[in-house]
Amino acid sequence: MFTKNSSRFKRRFFTCFAVLAGVFLWSISTATAFDFSGWDALLKKHVRATKIDGVELNGIAYRDLKADPGFQKLVNDLKTASLADLKSKEDKLSFWINVYNVLAAKVVADNYPVESIKDVGSLFKSVWKRPAGVVAGEERTLDEVEHEIIRKMGEPRIHLAIVCASVSCPDMRAEAYTAEKLNEQLDDQTGKFLANAGKGMKIDTKKNRVYLSSIFKWFEDDFESQGGVLAFISRYAAPAEKKKLQDSDIKIKYLDYNWDLNDLKKA
Repeated sequence: MFTKNSSRFKRRFFTCFAVLAGVFLWSISTATAFDFSGWDALLKKHVRATKIDGVELNGIAYRDLKADPGFQKLVNDLKTASLADLKSKEDKLSFWINVYNVLAAKVVADNYPVESIKDVGSLFKSVWKRPAGVVAGEERTLDEVEHEIIRKMGEPRIHLAIVCASVSCPDMRAEAYTAEKLNEQLDDQTGKFLANAGKGMKIDTKKNRVYLSSIFKWFEDDFESQGGVLAFISRYAAPAEKKKLQDSDIKIKYLDYNWDLNDLKKA
């Protein structure tokens, strides 16, 4: 009798142990460095479609964002974010894209009201090189996050996802980036940006010219891995546009970059 009960106890013990171990391992494998659901909620609350200087875009209500307790909590929580849980490339990219967008918004909010994010800088130090916020225990600049971290991951679509708080920047997406949906989100961002003739891409068939965002000039080298800028953008173009972009005689011109703040108050 004692032996039989002991056997049952052992079986139950090892079954429970196996279940708990499985739950523990699952929690580790699905852990993320940071929960951006708070940022997602803020974006849905403070980002809306608008038009500034004739350009259609997603504007940000910086005054309201600055006063929102959720934004301050997000900024504070980022200070203790853990980078150790960033395992995949998608984990890292989505994390740092979100971080860049949060910090750019923070720079504006900290200095609001301003006409342009560039006004926060000076002749001696641009806004991109000024401390923007603490992430994972270290003071970060926008320049560091963009050039030393994100660009080094070799994904050119990030240039259509990070938002420098300006009219001609890619639109601020009304949702946070996630590792699970990153590829879909980046493709969607790229397609929408190029479809915006006011700041993304405009084709003049009569003059055989394509007018592109200056982003494609500044970061031309980043698109070489995709066959060059025209090869890259042609993947997102409509059939008629794609045929034109593949014309060897087409000339590339660049649109003027509007650094005015993408502020809903300006709309």
